[in-house]
Amino acid sequence: MFTSRLQSERVDVLAHAFLSLETVEDCYRLFEDLFTIREVQDLAQRLEVAQMLSDHATYTEIVEKTGVSTATIGRVNRALNYGAGGYERVLERLNPKEEENS
Repeated sequence: MFTSRLQSERVDVLAHAFLSLETVEDCYRLFEDLFTIREVQDLAQRLEVAQMLSDHATYTEIVEKTGVSTATIGRVNRALNYGAGGYERVLERLNPKEEENS
């Protein structure tokens, strides 16, 4: 069983809050209340970078498409290679056909 360094009662409530959302609209409503616009954009951009890295895009291609810094790409790449596996789980669930065809 995975144990996160982030785990606490407060973060458990946050996790359950996200799990309770049923629609994209629900997500947008919580995003607007919980995060700044910039935070949401940064999170979405990191997920895009993770997808591109998983698709074997180069750092140059990612910078050109997204405008993120190479430091951000490196951070996401480290998480993909040495992190808790969260990006992989999400990407597998967002792109199930890619896993079936691999």
